Amino acid sequence: MNRFLKSIGVFLVILFSITAVSAETLTEKLKNGGKLRLGFGTAVPWAYAGDSGEPLGFVNMIALTVLEEMGITKDQMEFKTFEWSGLIPGINAGRSDIITGGMYITPKRCKSMNFSDPIGVFGDAMMVPKGNPKGIYNYADVISKGAKLVTGAGFNTVAAAKKYGVPDSQMMFVEGEVGILAAMKAGRADAAVQTLFGAKEHVAKSNGMFEIADPKKMPEETLNVVGMGFRKTDVEFRDNFNKALAKVMANPAKMLKRAGEYGYGEAQFQPAHMTTAWACNR
Repeated sequence: MNRFLKSIGVFLVILFSITAVSAETLTEKLKNGGKLRLGFGTAVPWAYAGDSGEPLGFVNMIALTVLEEMGITKDQMEFKTFEWSGLIPGINAGRSDIITGGMYITPKRCKSMNFSDPIGVFGDAMMVPKGNPKGIYNYADVISKGAKLVTGAGFNTVAAAKKYGVPDSQMMFVEGEVGILAAMKAGRADAAVQTLFGAKEHVAKSNGMFEIADPKKMPEETLNVVGMGFRKTDVEFRDNFNKALAKVMANPAKMLKRAGEYGYGEAQFQPAHMTTAWACNR
């Protein structure tokens, strides 16, 4: 009987210890000497791991800058890569503490975890000749200027252009990103619509021929804001992260120097009304 009772006692101690650890918030974990685990997938240039597992990509650079503002250094962190579909299950199972993978803030995701304030606005953009001679910023401009718009066959931008009324006579469909750049270089189109980062890559390869029209002038529903993900139980840490993020965004030189290597720039700074609450309730 005594042996049985001792066994029960040991089991209860172990169970209590596991429960206590699982109930520990991220703030408490760091105070107790634990390490913060950043979780991300492989999404270039957003967030991905280097050859030695180090965090790369502009979302990771922003996260590291904010965490440093909070007094948390790299030696207090671990970096974990996941399949994209495993990011949210992973953080809720305690396998990571913050998701830095570059997730759009959506109502469905907001039900599963908390998001930080947005780190920027992303979506599609118009690539136009340098100086934007026809003043094309969005689909309405394409229609009113009678411009020829090129995009990739099968891209989401095909449906978007049709939704906003661009007639077939003003559309050109090509095979992927290579076809878009070729059409623009040959002067067969007045503007191209693609993802913002696809446009940035093309501009970089164009030797000054093209530029990106202000993406904030695209229809709002084609834009998304991105934030860092936190467990629902880590409200205190998320709130402190947001305070540090606000300081970084008020004086962003250091962050922009780091994140700028991956294409992130001031064009991503979102309008004031594009908050996390706005995105969670769209």
